[in-house]
Amino acid sequence: MDIVLLVKAAVMGVVEGLTEFLPISSTGHLILAGALLGFEGEKAKVFDIAIQTGAIFAVILVYWQKIRSTLVELPTSRQAQRFALNVFIGFLPAVVLALAFGKLIQAHLFTPIVVATTFILGGFVILWAERRPATSVRVHSVDDMTPMDALKVGLAQCLAMVPGTSRSGATIIGGMLLGLSRKAATDFSFFLAMPTLIGAGVYSLYKQRALLSAADIPMFAVGLLFSFISAWLCVRWLLRYISSNSFVPFAWYRIVFGIVVLVTAWTGVIAWHGE
Repeated sequence: MDIVLLVKAAVMGVVEGLTEFLPISSTGHLILAGALLGFEGEKAKVFDIAIQTGAIFAVILVYWQKIRSTLVELPTSRQAQRFALNVFIGFLPAVVLALAFGKLIQAHLFTPIVVATTFILGGFVILWAERRPATSVRVHSVDDMTPMDALKVGLAQCLAMVPGTSRSGATIIGGMLLGLSRKAATDFSFFLAMPTLIGAGVYSLYKQRALLSAADIPMFAVGLLFSFISAWLCVRWLLRYISSNSFVPFAWYRIVFGIVVLVTAWTGVIAWHGE
């Protein structure tokens, strides 16, 4: 058993769990962490996508009461039916675009320089969104969303196919710009993550199954476990945080971190791989 590899898997799992649901891009952080750790290659890309499932299990645990009530009431409740339909509608655009362009994007855009640039641009978008007046909010709960709201947030989620953009950032900030409250946008982002990330993980494992073997099970298991634990802690903290705080600190984090990556790359202080 390669202990060093398992430690790297644990670190990557923690990075995934802590960044998946914050508007700072888990994919971007995984690319940067992988470059620093030397955890790269086609198998590493499959690993990065697969361990998202661990983070999703954490969200399912946190939102279990809402999920359970929706499933129980689905046959009889119009509200439950509309909520389930909205999640399905929001999920569809990412599926279509991922099938059409996913391979191309992974081949050409998964680089530290692209990540750093989108970190910075995304930070400025968050600052702009947070400065809009609160009077523009028209949807205060996920149960108040229309199918058109769901479709628009789903289209915003597609922006996250560019690494460094942040799936959570695209859906939460996109939702806020479309008139959702911070709480409603965050909740819907989490619910939308469930089919999106589980689907991406299963599809990636199936497509790349020839790369994997039984010897890889410990590495994936460690990554999933640490992703689950760190995501559970992060989601619980974030839901408390947004009740009385804005996303502005995350915007400045993105901008500063992106600048640091660009400067270290241009000066040669850090030899980022895949530039």
